[in-house]
Amino acid sequence: MSLFAAQNLTCVRGGRAVFARLSFALDSGQALFLLGPNGSGKSSLLRLLAGLLKAQAGQLSWDGQPVLDDPEAHGARLHYVGHHDAVKPVLTVAETLHFWARLHGHDSEARVAKALETFAIQRLAGVPGRLLSAGQKRRVNLARLIAAPAPLWLLDEPSVALDKASVKALEAAMAEHRANGGLVIVSTHADIDLPDAQILNLDDFAASSSLEAA
Repeated sequence: MSLFAAQNLTCVRGGRAVFARLSFALDSGQALFLLGPNGSGKSSLLRLLAGLLKAQAGQLSWDGQPVLDDPEAHGARLHYVGHHDAVKPVLTVAETLHFWARLHGHDSEARVAKALETFAIQRLAGVPGRLLSAGQKRRVNLARLIAAPAPLWLLDEPSVALDKASVKALEAAMAEHRANGGLVIVSTHADIDLPDAQILNLDDFAASSSLEAA
């Protein structure tokens, strides 16, 4: 039985079918790369997997149980890192990470310290979000993956605004997460090392192609 699976998902945005009959299955420790040009539906798929959008058709399941049976439980088991960094202007970096950790029920000084160290932002711990650069905000946003553990990581262009050292830190964090049984789904145009990841090309599920093949 797959840990996280999608069966025949169809997504409609603005009256247009973005993709149709999309399926995949991931087991413990596996990863999935989402490929496709802009407009192919990668971001929409990630938001759908996070429960932020509703599928027109199809089903998501976790350990064989439909996600819609308990959407709150699904939200608690994942981190969604989108294009906008979830950094509060008035909170310091450390306060932001503690906030996310409390939200997932894992708040501790040790976890926050590890998160700061993982993305080399210890010196920013007391800096308010409004004073951070774009790259610093991105590293803080990724650090919550470490501060507040969750089995499913949904990452939309996570390397945007990152330098090479930070990309390496992200790759190491994803490798450790998978080694501990976690799942990673990534959409990116950048060259990120994600060994043995499955590939899902959204072009293969373009709505017109999928419907014509039926």
